[in-house]
Amino acid sequence: MILTVDVGNTRIKAAVFEGDTCVEGFVFDKTELGKCIENILEKFETISHLVVSSVGDVERQSFLAFETEVTVHFVSHEDIFPFSNNYGTPKTLGIDRMVLAAGATLLYPNQNRLVIDAGTCVTYDFVDENNVYQGGAIAPGLRLRYESLHQFTAKLPLLTLESSESYVGKSTVQSIHSGVVNGLVYEIDGFIDEYKAACKNIIIILTGGDADFLAKRLKNTIFANSNFLLESLNQTYQYKINND
Repeated sequence: MILTVDVGNTRIKAAVFEGDTCVEGFVFDKTELGKCIENILEKFETISHLVVSSVGDVERQSFLAFETEVTVHFVSHEDIFPFSNNYGTPKTLGIDRMVLAAGATLLYPNQNRLVIDAGTCVTYDFVDENNVYQGGAIAPGLRLRYESLHQFTAKLPLLTLESSESYVGKSTVQSIHSGVVNGLVYEIDGFIDEYKAACKNIIIILTGGDADFLAKRLKNTIFANSNFLLESLNQTYQYKINND
């Protein structure tokens, strides 16, 4: 069994895999890392590999503490990936984005793929039908948009995510919700339209913590999977094992 762990900017997600099947998923705070990993390993005694993708600030030693029990692997730029990288600055490409691109390449062969990860940031990553990673975009996510409106203005309140019933806000609060939610929805739909116009045979994958919230509001047809990064971590690691 493989335990995959995604260390994000705000929280940690993990999942236990038996082959390609996700047995159970977990979400916890960074302060709970050690105890949660310990509990998972106790529950699933046949876990032999711990695979980590990190863009957060968790110390590697927090995971290496378990290397007497399991093989610990940190996904890095030096790993083998199932695509060639056409990014202008490949060493600066986030590991999470590389894992998502790898998962899309392995799970959806012979087609163009656009992976949209809606979390603290919204990332767009494009892998073409020839398995070449071409690049993408990075934008603020929903939470960052709310926070920036509050932090960089004198009077706008700090709000939390809420559905916007109309694009016409009838109050300051409604206007903020409309601007943040509808603004990101229009942005994502706009990116998708551009990619669809530029290339045929394309699959759109929406993932991340806000994927389910956003999916029902998009006009474009997408494949929504909030756990796609963890699944991609499992696929990427199996690809590494089979091709080392």
